[in-house]
Amino acid sequence: MANTISARQTAVHVICAVVQDGRSLTDALGLCDSLEPRDAAFCRELCYGTIRWYERLNAILNLLLNKPFKPKDTDITALGLLGLYQIIYLNTPDHAAVSETVNTCSKGKKRWAKNVLNGVLRRFLREREALESIVDAQLNQQFSHPNWLLQQLAEDWGTERVADILHANNQRPPLSIRVNQRLSSRDEYIDQLNQVDIKASASPFNTAGVTLETPVAVDKLPDFWQGACSVQDNAAQLAAQLLDTQKGQRVLDVCAAPGGKTAHILEASHDDISLVAIDIDERRNQRVIENLERLKLTAEVLTVDGLEPNEWFDGKLFQRILLDAPCSATGVIRRHPDIKLLRKSSDIPALVDLQSKLLNAIWPLLEKNGVLLYATCSILSAENSQQIAGFMLKHSDAKAVSIEADWGQACQHGRQILPGDNNMDGFYYACLTKI
Repeated sequence: MANTISARQTAVHVICAVVQDGRSLTDALGLCDSLEPRDAAFCRELCYGTIRWYERLNAILNLLLNKPFKPKDTDITALGLLGLYQIIYLNTPDHAAVSETVNTCSKGKKRWAKNVLNGVLRRFLREREALESIVDAQLNQQFSHPNWLLQQLAEDWGTERVADILHANNQRPPLSIRVNQRLSSRDEYIDQLNQVDIKASASPFNTAGVTLETPVAVDKLPDFWQGACSVQDNAAQLAAQLLDTQKGQRVLDVCAAPGGKTAHILEASHDDISLVAIDIDERRNQRVIENLERLKLTAEVLTVDGLEPNEWFDGKLFQRILLDAPCSATGVIRRHPDIKLLRKSSDIPALVDLQSKLLNAIWPLLEKNGVLLYATCSILSAENSQQIAGFMLKHSDAKAVSIEADWGQACQHGRQILPGDNNMDGFYYACLTKI
């Protein structure tokens, strides 16, 4: 019991770090590192699930309370949400979910809340059907998404498609990997996976992608630390083939960290190109370097500002440029459910402005007849097809290259994958050539 409570108390701290302090869930989950492996896994399950369903769970909790807990008692709110999550989504026996929640409260300084939480959870068990029916009458609460995002998705994709997108966002994502084809073919690596009882299937949309039937720790993947493969969603793996590098070309990867696409471009080129990877964040750039070292790949990695090429560009034009632009990340909510809590509608105009400035700053670095691939993990038109349309209006030397593919859907410019399409993350790609 002590270990379970430790995991639960840690989960409360993680949720408070996200909700109260605005930390990313990925960052806050570092608090689990002090737990035993089994407890850490349980803690992550509680945190991911509670954050994924936060808006729905919080709506239920507020119906059960005479008045919401005060901001200084966010930890008690978090504990109540954890109890509800276990009852509704983990199928924890009712008595166990209630008693564990109450016992955890008893261990803290706010023992006054013990009876409140006990009463709240027991009332939920009595009135569950009616309470869930009330909450689910509102789409944002039913699917646990902010209202601003629902409205924007309806505007971009039509009201009839919104529920499907929200449902996909709430699914547990698959573990997809990219086979390092410098070391082995995909079929050979799938055989290696089968030999250690890991079932996997090949992606139909690229030559390196593999999706595992059940996620496993990277330590379980054959020769992972020797560079045999990398974790990367199949949608993100489309970048390297769309860029279509040719022998001898000079390639620029803008906003490269943590380096997944950088490495894939190099793996696909077999040392036939020279690649410069840039990112403004030195700490994240260290991840690029570490990934390249594990995969035994070579690139020039620079910690510089893509908006200020005068400070680092050496005058040698690039034949290929990948701009993996900073974005709302609304296409990867299933992997990062905290986006639903942390991203605000007011963030979007600033991101659109930054994307536009990056496009304008980087475009002069592209050689005539070269290709710039613009990519985001967003599903908002303002960041994607509208962004490219606006860029082309200002640049008569830019021509959109049609992407003919059997994945995603064509937009005015470029191609969009919505979350869950062929079990991929939400991604947008547009190819531009300089004429």
